[in-house]
Amino acid sequence: MSRISPQPGIMEIELYVGGKSTVEGVSDVVKLSSNENPYGCSDAAKTAHGKSGLNLHRYPNTDHADLRALIGEVHDLDPAQIICGVGSDEILQFIAQCYAGPGDEVIYTEHGFSMYPILAHAAGATPVKVAERERVVDVDAILAACTDKTRIVFIANPANPTGTMVGSNEMARLAAGLPEGCVLVQDGAYAEFVEGFDGGAALVNARDNVIMTRTFSKIYGLGGLRIGWGYAPQDIIDVLNRVRQPFNLSAVQLTVAEAAIRDQAFVQKCREDNARWRAWLAEALMEHGVPSDTSCANFILARFADQEEAEACDDYMKSQGVIVRRVAGYGLPNCLRITVGDEAGCRRVAHAVGQFKAGAK
Repeated sequence: MSRISPQPGIMEIELYVGGKSTVEGVSDVVKLSSNENPYGCSDAAKTAHGKSGLNLHRYPNTDHADLRALIGEVHDLDPAQIICGVGSDEILQFIAQCYAGPGDEVIYTEHGFSMYPILAHAAGATPVKVAERERVVDVDAILAACTDKTRIVFIANPANPTGTMVGSNEMARLAAGLPEGCVLVQDGAYAEFVEGFDGGAALVNARDNVIMTRTFSKIYGLGGLRIGWGYAPQDIIDVLNRVRQPFNLSAVQLTVAEAAIRDQAFVQKCREDNARWRAWLAEALMEHGVPSDTSCANFILARFADQEEAEACDDYMKSQGVIVRRVAGYGLPNCLRITVGDEAGCRRVAHAVGQFKAGAK
């Protein structure tokens, strides 16, 4: 037997499983399983990506100053309080690495993003799952679950995979009620899909125990490049930068992200189109007897009678070339998470679900 053992918690990690992108035997496939932007990225980002190939032999800068300055300009934030990473996942990893360890507890909610317990285990901490209320984060339940061992509370807002959201007053109440030495992490991967929402930046500015994370993977359509960022009080940023690799983002990533964030017209168009087709799809599914909560993101959590019906509908949609996401692993076995696509994609989903429901009667 090997004497080489991993650190405590590592073998407790359940490997992350991404959304499927192919169906055997089906060629005309629409992938709606990973919450990707159906329009891709902006033309400005594509142009920047092409030009960036001329300098692949050059190391990138280590402080991401230009990108941080642009993020600060667009969101009215202090660039010195911004950190950039390989997707927002890397920022979340920095936070767990820096602020949790053996003997500590990390809170996440019942249907919260599956990376949160993984990050806790990787740091040797104990993940603590807290119940939600009708698929919405319950602030009172989180506060009741806090102990003197609680070091991090992870909240996605809007949430994945439910699409539900917690109001700013409730988030402020949560931050104020946390025990000393505990940080609240607002994961804002889907924040841009909410018109006028700051992702929690104001709460970061008001307190010393709040961190906000964001990503270029969703509305900016740059999931393939993996670029994210975080915003926090200066002392927390100084800590996180101590574990960040100096060249964690390539020159290509930086160049494309800079072009993407400059193109806010593209972001606005994507936000408006998503809102329109999200509402249309939710109504169309409801007409077929498939309800969903009001979503604030770029997906809908469709609810079926039970797990058997959800999986049967998923199988039927796959046969029709429509790939969505089963979410039994999130404690939602009777649900399917469906990314809001373009018009053609949404109509294909509604048609497939309608055919399934008609055949099931």
